[in-house]
Amino acid sequence: MCRVVDLQQAVLAKNDESAHTLRADLAARGTTVVNLLSSPGSGKTALLERELELARQRSVPVAALTADLATENDAVRLARSGVPVKQVLTDGLCHLEADMLRRHVEGWLPDRTRLLFVENVGNLVCPASYDLGETLRVVLASVTEGEDKPLKYPTAFGLAHLVVVTKTDIAEAVEFDEAAFRANVERVNPGVEVLLTSVRRDRGIGTLLDRALAAADGATPHAPVMAHRPDASAHAGAAPHHHEHPDGTGAMAHFPS
Repeated sequence: MCRVVDLQQAVLAKNDESAHTLRADLAARGTTVVNLLSSPGSGKTALLERELELARQRSVPVAALTADLATENDAVRLARSGVPVKQVLTDGLCHLEADMLRRHVEGWLPDRTRLLFVENVGNLVCPASYDLGETLRVVLASVTEGEDKPLKYPTAFGLAHLVVVTKTDIAEAVEFDEAAFRANVERVNPGVEVLLTSVRRDRGIGTLLDRALAAADGATPHAPVMAHRPDASAHAGAAPHHHEHPDGTGAMAHFPS
């Protein structure tokens, strides 16, 4: 078991180094990365499409990279926004890694791209442990997923800079308890902002873009308590902090400071 844990830690440590370098390289060219995480079916793609459309209307140079195990359906949808979009097929891998992102960005990402939105693989377990060189990490959950989602996936929600609730237009129909959800988010990530959105009702559209632009302009994102636990060992500069995975898997969770 120790050997397995050591291997996991080595893999994640290597990813941290790659992410730190990628973050610096993209920052040097004026690009800020926004990493979007959620379960499958959360409405992440629908919301991102609207945010990309709004960015284009505002003349904000943005691009999107979307990852899936198979099909290019999401890329086709996002491309309707009129901004540069690239599909990454992971061939079964349940998450993106920093080196993978670098390979797909090099030679593709347009110059002067201000924001790069990365739609991670639909999964709240594996992607939560991998820093992609992002400045803003956003976790999304739909009202249909249950108020206890943050407690079931404490690493994903606990390391988020921003939490987005989707499909609020059907909240009443599915008896979504907003107060309970917020309380559970607060338990794993005190002080993090929770946004309520509905693509169908145009609720909260543009707020994600605003938060991303603020981060690109140098605003300090929310600092998750989990990323600064006493047992965390921080690297220099913007490198991630490491700590034991609260899901009990022994894997390392990390996030840029």
